[in-house]
Amino acid sequence: MKKSALITGILGQDGPYLAKFLLEKDYKIYGLLRRYSNPSFVNPEYLGIQDQIEYVDGDLTDESSLINVIKSIRPDEVYNLAAQSFVGASWQQAKLTTEVNAVGVLSLLNAVKFFSPTSKFYQASTSEMFGLSNSDGFQDENTPFHPRSPYGISKVYAYWMTVNFRESYNMFTCNGILFNHESPLRGIQFVTRKITDGVAQIKLGLADHIILGNLEPKRDWGFAGDYVEAMYLMLQQDEPDDFVIATGETHSVSEFVEAAFAAVGISNWKQYIKIDPRYKRPAEVPHLRGRVDKARKKLGWKPKVAFEELVKIMVEADIARYTIKKSFG
Repeated sequence: MKKSALITGILGQDGPYLAKFLLEKDYKIYGLLRRYSNPSFVNPEYLGIQDQIEYVDGDLTDESSLINVIKSIRPDEVYNLAAQSFVGASWQQAKLTTEVNAVGVLSLLNAVKFFSPTSKFYQASTSEMFGLSNSDGFQDENTPFHPRSPYGISKVYAYWMTVNFRESYNMFTCNGILFNHESPLRGIQFVTRKITDGVAQIKLGLADHIILGNLEPKRDWGFAGDYVEAMYLMLQQDEPDDFVIATGETHSVSEFVEAAFAAVGISNWKQYIKIDPRYKRPAEVPHLRGRVDKARKKLGWKPKVAFEELVKIMVEADIARYTIKKSFG
């Protein structure tokens, strides 16, 4: 029989990449779909998998809907990728961020515990949980948490609840502490996609500048398509555990901007950038860099797409989008 997987956050960035990866391994894919008046399926369509996913109604803020989903499909694996994932918005929407990212995870864990206790569970944790903490300039599985945003705080709660269900009920639950990972599917509100979209517009003569906030923060950026493989590998182990997934390299926002302009042959990029303090966070995390030794050793995982290649892929995808849009008027 086919293995089955329930993926929450199926319309986001990671969900479609994970679904595509699992479909290639002959999984039956269920995608949890929060009902909108007009949901956007653009990301699954971009990867050509729209018709291969069975969508089921559910919402992390509605525990009864999660119970109904788990009872009806009893998946072999549950990948919880759904979240209010925009860090900047979490200060203005702290309650919603907490309800989805923290309490919602508890509700989903409870549904699995009572109605499909043999399901393996993956929780999408984040490097934002580390915040100001570091060990010799790196963060790994033993680095203490010091979150600097409501988003990071909500994810710490979900992390420890996932650990608690593993220790309390002997469930197969794992946390993937993923550092920043990007792709052409990244939402336009995120700084990386804002940059690549802006560069594409400038290259095509559709804009003459990009408005950004702080160019100094440094992040460990990888490709989302690589990182979903690590999610899968965690649930294939003999014992559940938590893993940092990263590249081990760090680059500033300004380096990302420079690489994006370099991808279209523009070297004097500073003249195209305008800074607006409104885009700066109330409390910034200055530096994140993951130590991925554990994942390399136990999972046999390592990133495949390098930083400059990732940026180029995103810029070229945005140029293609505008070119197609222009050809259709």
